Amino acid sequence: MSLFLHGTVAEIEQVAERMRRVRIAGPDLRGLAWKPGNHIRVRVGDPRSPRSWLRGLLRTYSIWQYSPDGHLDLCVLDHPTPGPGALWSREARVADPVAFIAPQGRFVVRADAPYHLFAGDETAAGAFGAMLRALPPDATVYGAISAESPGDRLPLARADRLSWSYRPADLVGAVRSLDLPATPGVAYLAGQVRDCQAVRDHLVRERGWSRADIVMKPFWAPGRRGMD
Repeated sequence: MSLFLHGTVAEIEQVAERMRRVRIAGPDLRGLAWKPGNHIRVRVGDPRSPRSWLRGLLRTYSIWQYSPDGHLDLCVLDHPTPGPGALWSREARVADPVAFIAPQGRFVVRADAPYHLFAGDETAAGAFGAMLRALPPDATVYGAISAESPGDRLPLARADRLSWSYRPADLVGAVRSLDLPATPGVAYLAGQVRDCQAVRDHLVRERGWSRADIVMKPFWAPGRRGMD
């Protein structure tokens, strides 16, 4: 039995200055077990190429939206110095074949949270979009998202509860400025590794949260194989 599911690129849309929405469709995508916040691992390299093996064949992408009738959407950021994943999204064309590993991951909303805190950079917006749409209307939400520029913003639910900042402003400073309740909720941290760690440390050391209150999913790190 193959580890991979298979589909084809059905649509490509520029949804922000540096972000492309890539839709993958096909019979293998019907009826997948999926939760908002889950990711897939896409084969972005050629398994026949030694260079691909050296750089890593797979890249992880959160599912922006899923339809059980047979398609899902990814939002892929084009980094200034593109790694294999960004190059894959640049070069993808409609009808190209795509191999990927089925949705997985524990970066999902906790329904019993007293409130929800989302913090990350523009690479986290794909996961946050699906998670925010899945929350009930009466859920209490706070959020801080950093980006290179306003052109990197994706349309997210609960936009009035999300604070966007732009570099060189730092993410932990944006989270520190949020007027959060005195007691912990659940925090979802995603994006660059060091930013996630800094926000986690702020919540634990300065606000008295437990690490059990924090769900963290680092997406990328400069120069780290498999996360470029």
